[in-house]
Amino acid sequence: MLRFLARRTLGALVIIVLISAITFALFFALPSQPALMSCGKNCTPDALALINKNLGLDQPVPVQYWHYMAGIFTGRDFTVGHCPAPCFGYSFSNQQPVWGTIVDRFPTTLSITVGGAAVFLVVGVGIGMIAAAFRGTWIDKFFSSLSLVGNSLQIYFVGVIALAVLVSGLHWMDNPAYYPITENPVKWFTGMLIPWLVLSIIFIANYSRMTRSQMIEQLGEDHVRTARAKGLGRRAVFFRYAWRGALAPIVTIFGIDLGSLFGGAIITEFTFSLHGLGRLAVSSVSETDLPTLMAVMLVGCTAIVVANIVVDAAYAVIDPRVRLA
Repeated sequence: MLRFLARRTLGALVIIVLISAITFALFFALPSQPALMSCGKNCTPDALALINKNLGLDQPVPVQYWHYMAGIFTGRDFTVGHCPAPCFGYSFSNQQPVWGTIVDRFPTTLSITVGGAAVFLVVGVGIGMIAAAFRGTWIDKFFSSLSLVGNSLQIYFVGVIALAVLVSGLHWMDNPAYYPITENPVKWFTGMLIPWLVLSIIFIANYSRMTRSQMIEQLGEDHVRTARAKGLGRRAVFFRYAWRGALAPIVTIFGIDLGSLFGGAIITEFTFSLHGLGRLAVSSVSETDLPTLMAVMLVGCTAIVVANIVVDAAYAVIDPRVRLA
């Protein structure tokens, strides 16, 4: 198991380095000079040269990339001052260290993503198992029809409806807002509940259908029929044999869906006016704030890669054959 995780971790580090190199290359592939973006409208040649020196942009690109990556782990010295580790440079828009803004915004995006994933996994897999257990009955047909409807919905549409009905109309829930979980866990939960439900509705539809089909397939396998022939009860066969076999492809698809989940979190932030990494990335694009945009991309990609390692570990626990492959 440790060798398996070591291989996955090494591969993840290579991916992160490649992503950072590509992102840094795109930084210089833009038609405008980075220093010119930071200089403003009334920029003079002397001011432009000073900014290039302050930001270290007067050095060769490979040297700049090395200093950028080294600054993430050890900090970096600029003419304007020392940037402590992890240093992602200074924002062009407010001249403040980018990492401080990332730290402020990341908990909101993390709360939306993790909470939404927990909701659609529990609800989606649960609905799929119920539909498979009552295959062919009205319960199965009801959940199958409901999943088709849910699969056709969009986050921005469901979000507006949820605000109009649950918040403004019935007053059942508070307006979505982020509160640190360490300060007020109850407000954190109630403030994130509607974003979680809205983000997870499409995934619930997909995972319920996938779980149903996998459970039905597993219930027809030889080892399940053998377990029934040995006299095991219906519940034991369902959970001990069929359910574990159905989990493996679900975990695999979940690892693939992590990128889509992060993208859905960005739309959810805009729908409910939550200040997370998604809104920060879009504002960085509109303001041409390249250091902030690069930091958001690197942090987001790293989070997805780390989550995939966790998913791989869970997959290896479910199916030991993966560790031996």
